[in-house]
This record gives sequence, structure tokens and C-alpha cells, in this order.
Amino acid sequence: MIRPLLAQIKEYKKPSLLASLFMFFEVIFEIALPFLMSYIIDYGVNKQDMGNITKYGLLMVVLALLSLACGMQSARYGALGSAGFAKNLRRALYNKVQTFSFENIDHFSAGGLVTRMMTDVTNVQNAYQMIIRVCVRAPLNLIFAISVSFFINAKMAMIFVYVALFLALILAVVLKFAFPLFRKVFNAYDELNSSVQENITNMRVVKSYVKEEEETKKFQGASRKIYGMFVKAIRIVIINNPAMMLSMYSSFIMISWIGAHLIVAKEFTTGELTSMFSYTITILISLMMFTMIFVMLTISMASVERISEVLTTQATIVSPLNGLTEVKDGSITFEHVDFGYETSEEKLVLNDVNLSIKSGEVIGILGGTGSGKSSLVQLLARMYDVDAGSVKVGGRDVRDYDLDALRRKVAMVLQTNVLFSGTIKENMRWGNKQATDEEIVAACKIAQADEFISQFKDGYDTMIERGGANVSGGQRQRLCIARALLTNPKILILDDSTSAVDTKTDQLIRQGLAASLQGTTKIIISQRISSVEDADRIIVLDDGKINGLGSHEELLQTNKIYQEVYETQTKGSDQDD
Repeated sequence: MIRPLLAQIKEYKKPSLLASLFMFFEVIFEIALPFLMSYIIDYGVNKQDMGNITKYGLLMVVLALLSLACGMQSARYGALGSAGFAKNLRRALYNKVQTFSFENIDHFSAGGLVTRMMTDVTNVQNAYQMIIRVCVRAPLNLIFAISVSFFINAKMAMIFVYVALFLALILAVVLKFAFPLFRKVFNAYDELNSSVQENITNMRVVKSYVKEEEETKKFQGASRKIYGMFVKAIRIVIINNPAMMLSMYSSFIMISWIGAHLIVAKEFTTGELTSMFSYTITILISLMMFTMIFVMLTISMASVERISEVLTTQATIVSPLNGLTEVKDGSITFEHVDFGYETSEEKLVLNDVNLSIKSGEVIGILGGTGSGKSSLVQLLARMYDVDAGSVKVGGRDVRDYDLDALRRKVAMVLQTNVLFSGTIKENMRWGNKQATDEEIVAACKIAQADEFISQFKDGYDTMIERGGANVSGGQRQRLCIARALLTNPKILILDDSTSAVDTKTDQLIRQGLAASLQGTTKIIISQRISSVEDADRIIVLDDGKINGLGSHEELLQTNKIYQEVYETQTKGSDQDD
């Protein structure tokens, strides 16, 4: 579980080791100070010897300065090592997510992945800095302080052993009950992030339906849930504080009582008693650090588990070794294809689909919601893999292709039209980063986007806001179609991609595609028969099965579902007229 994270330390091993090394020397110098103080009292103050006072005093100053210098260097290298570790960890998570299939992303959720890359990595960063500094300081302080205490007086030093055992017992109880709560807290963070992301992304819908108050209540509910679990966990953790105070005052009382008797019996000196008090504070502070470390590590272990889960997850879809890099043509074959998002025969989205499409054909797909239209075409670019059967593109099983090569030749314009922050040109070059300005304009003309782009003040250099918030739905769709055209695909899939444009513009786009991409197989998914009636063949899907296949005229004669949809849309059109 921890190994995948440790692999990300990489070039920051040296600063991490230096942070621990400087911390080691800082502790050595600090531990020597109370010992020298006892010499000043016993051999300087009590004997009124200014020479010893000066000698040991100057030595203490030198050691204090060295301790300070080592502490500063330890903090510097600790910050460098932990920040670098966090940087590598976030990069590794981000790179890993880029390899995920749709199935992997569905498993984690977008909000969950964001929490892991932000909150969880920050927790691990803080824990790592604590490990390379405090986890070195606390045990060294404890070991050296107890060792020197035994050297001064073994009887009194045994007090610290009993105190340590008592605090270890309290800590074990705290960790047992607190750890499960912290794990639940971070799962609740996923829900909160998903809620916030959904709300902000769909802010226009929220406002148009006047749902601000309901969304606020939903957010507050998720926030209160996190607050409640955190408070419950902290209530358990703070048991450490009274236990620590009890240990501290008990130690002082016992040392004072034993020390007084030993001094009276002349078995102990005032300087030794003073140094024992100093070491008592050092030991108790070290024990307090231990409790802080374990609490912090308890919190971070929940984060470590969640990060490790992402890093160790194998992408369900990967490129084969020496995969094919050339797609011969746009021919498509489905052979007894079964597919479902869940591993259950009862929940198949596509059931025994058989289909053959020639390269260059225009295919329309029609069907109700949940009939499997989008699922069918997503198999072509291996966004998902079939459960049974095979899908072939260019005469070869899609699983034989290198993923990048296949997806460059199967262009998809999805139902959700996404544009990115940047100029229109920059968005277009997502399709082909080498595309010239002339090629961009040509693609936009085919997609009927050039007309509205030309009306913008900055034309193709107009800035697009995140998600394409400053253009209309129809404009986004046309820009996304143009972007797909620039890939020069063998197969072009338009998944309900003209739903936000008027029928005239829809017709012009189809005419442009027919004229410019004659050798490209075009698959048009639509709810409107007018968008697919000119296709060479139309597929009617119903409940994951092909219910009908043929031209517009053939389906009007033979397919009941197609007839019903046609009559409904024709009547609606007549009524509008």
C-alpha cells in the first residue's frame, strides 16, 4: 500500500535524508545542554568557580547555536523534500488518471479523484514532513534523554518507563477508535466535492429552476456530516491531552519527592535534580510528539489508502503490445456483441448485436432513451470493451490496435459538448495540433461555425471560457464537430451532436459532411428522423437489440417503432405549421 507512494520520492530522497540528518545533530546538541547545566550548578555556582561557569556557559552557547543552525537546515530540507514528494505524487495521480478507461473513472467518480489529488495528497505531504523531521526528533530525544537520565539516576529514570507504557496504552485505544472515523471523513469529502462540482458546472440549470436554496441545503447537509464525524474523531483524539497532563504532573511530583530524599541523603546533587527536571520536560514533550505523530499518521493512512488505490488500479483498457498503428478503412463489424456496465447478464445494455457497415457508408441510429445507442458507438473507439463477441474496425478487432492510433481515426462528437479555456483556434487544434489556419476555417465552414465566428470581434482568436460558457449550445456543438473533422478520421460519430441547432443548419452540416468526407464512415445518432432519413441505412435500436435495419423508405414499410416515431414527429411538425 505504501510502496507506490514511496516510489514518488525520486529526486527528493537526498533532501529528505539531509532533513533527518540535521535533525539528528540538533537533538544531540539539545540533549547535551541540560547535562552541561548540571555541571555549571554543581561545579560552578555551588563552588563559586567563575572559570567553570564561563567554560561550560560558552560551551552551552556554542551547542545552542549549532542546534539552531541544524534545526533551520532540517526545516529547509524537510519543506523541500515534502513539497517535492507532493508534487511528484500529484503528477503520478494525474498521469494515472489519464490512462483510465471510462469504466475506471466511473468507479472512482470525478469528485473522488479531485479529493485524492488535493486533500489526500496534502495530508500525505504533511505526514511525510513530520516523518522525516518529527519522527526522527521524538524517538532520538526520548532515547537520549532516558539514557542520560539512567546515567544520572536509574531509580528516578524508571518513572519515565512507566509513563511511556501508560501513554502507549492510551494511544492504542485512541487509534483503534479514531482511524475508522477518519476514513469515513474522507469518503464524505468525496461526496461534498462531487456536490460542489455538480452545482458549479450546472449553475445555469440551478438558477433557471430556482434551486439555489435546495442546493445550498444539500451542501450544508454534506458539510455538517463531515463536521459531525470530525468532531466525533477529535473527541476521541483529545483523550491524549488529559493523559499527557496527568503524566507530566505525576512525573514532576515523583521526581521532586524522590529527589528531595536523595539530596538530603547526599546521594544526589542540586545540579543533577535540575537536569532531571529538564530531561523530564524533554521526555514528556517527546511523548507528546509521539501522540501527535500517531494521530497525524492515522489521518494520513486513510489518505494513503485512497491514493494507493488509484496508483495501483490497473486500467481496464490498455494498448496491446506492438498494437496496430494503421487503420485500413472505416468498415465496421459487430459479431455477437454483448455489453453491460455491470457484470451481470441481466443488466446487459447491448445483447447479441450483429452488424456490418461498409467503409464510407452513412449510418443513422435511432432509438429511445436507454436503448444502447451511445454504448454501441463507444465500443468502436474502445472507450469500453465488449463482454462477449467482437468489434472490428478496418477488418481488425479493435483490441488489436494501439489505442492512440485507433482513437485518432475514430472521431467522436459526444452528447456533452466540451470546450476548453483558450482561443477558438486552440480548441480546434485539439483535433490536430498541426492544423493550419486555412484548415481550421475549412472545417468550421463544413460545421456551419464560420458564420458566427466571423461575427466575433476577435474572430478565431476569440477566447472561449471554461466549458464554453460564453457560447450557446448550438455554437458549442458546431465547434466540436469542426474539431472532430480536423482529425481526418476514418470513422466520424455524431452522438446527438446537432440537437441544439435548427433543422436547416442540421441539413447544411450533413450536406457539408457528405461533400467533404466521402471516404469516411459517418454514424449519426439522433432523436430526429429528419437528421437520419438521408442516411444509406438506419439502425433502429430497442432495449439493446437491433429492431430494424434499412433505408428510410424500407423502415417506413417494415418497422413498427420507426413508423411510430415518424408519425409522431410528422404530426408534431404539421401542428406547428
